[in-house]
Amino acid sequence: MSLRYRLAFYLLGLTIGFYFVGEFLGAKAKAKGVEFCYFPNCRVIKDIKSKPFQTSAAVDSIFAKKITSINEINEALDNGDVDFSQSNVSYKKGKKYIIETYLPKNKKVVLTIINYSNKAVLEEIKFN
Repeated sequence: MSLRYRLAFYLLGLTIGFYFVGEFLGAKAKAKGVEFCYFPNCRVIKDIKSKPFQTSAAVDSIFAKKITSINEINEALDNGDVDFSQSNVSYKKGKKYIIETYLPKNKKVVLTIINYSNKAVLEEIKFN
């Protein structure tokens, strides 16, 4: 058997093996609720969402005016982009993160979140 055929069979078997391993591990991860979150943006948002979420007085007044709600903010956080050039700064004994995202009504908002070791505080909401 020539080298070309051996290489073709090897690559075919390798491709099939990768497919089955990917399907197996993907199904196992979905069944257990495991997320693979290795990028910095994903890790920051996952850390913020894993802690008790509080709001400042300024944000409470926005919620009282019914401009947006905490549920919309939580949904928007999943698709948010962390602006690392302005984020990860020590602020009030925590880390300050600026997250740009869209609300369900396609309003662009900028969220300022202070991430403490035991809680996350939504400090400010800016509408664009």
